[in-house]
Amino acid sequence: MSTSPASARPRAVGMFPRLHRLLVGPSNRIRLILLLVLLAMGVAIGGHIYGRRLAANDLAERDTTIQVLRSEGEKLEARYGDQSAQISALQAKLTNIQAELDAIMPSENTYHINANQSLIVGDGHLNIGMIGPPTNGGILLNINGKQQSLAAGDTLRLTPNSSTVCHVDVRSFDMFKAVIHAVCEIAEPR
Repeated sequence: MSTSPASARPRAVGMFPRLHRLLVGPSNRIRLILLLVLLAMGVAIGGHIYGRRLAANDLAERDTTIQVLRSEGEKLEARYGDQSAQISALQAKLTNIQAELDAIMPSENTYHINANQSLIVGDGHLNIGMIGPPTNGGILLNINGKQQSLAAGDTLRLTPNSSTVCHVDVRSFDMFKAVIHAVCEIAEPR
């Protein structure tokens, strides 16, 4: 051990003895506190500025993304409108073509008869003609030379000859035409 008093021993001050004395000295404690407060405020202000800069970049990216999405949305809406118009036009066209097809080739054994028109139906066994325009209560049909008054939903069973049985159904009618379903079958022997 050393015999010299503690005050005579050298103190370990470090690399910057002058700075150490300036900051830690007994009368300089206020300076140290002030310096630490200024340092903390500098870090806080710097962090705040840096955070605002990051937020501004994020906002700019968000605004750009919103603009891109809006333009894509408008394009999709325009495309949807075009496709809706095309679908509507195609549906109308399909309806017209189906009506033309039904007029040319009606459903099997279903016939459209206009006023004062006659058709040979039922595999040639029946001659059906509509006499005059339909009335509110029904239509007047001439079937193989015999007049029959029928309403919508009525069914008429006929035997044009001994080996054939025919059924005539009035499906519907309006002011200009009637829809008739006529089927002839071979009669079963008794």
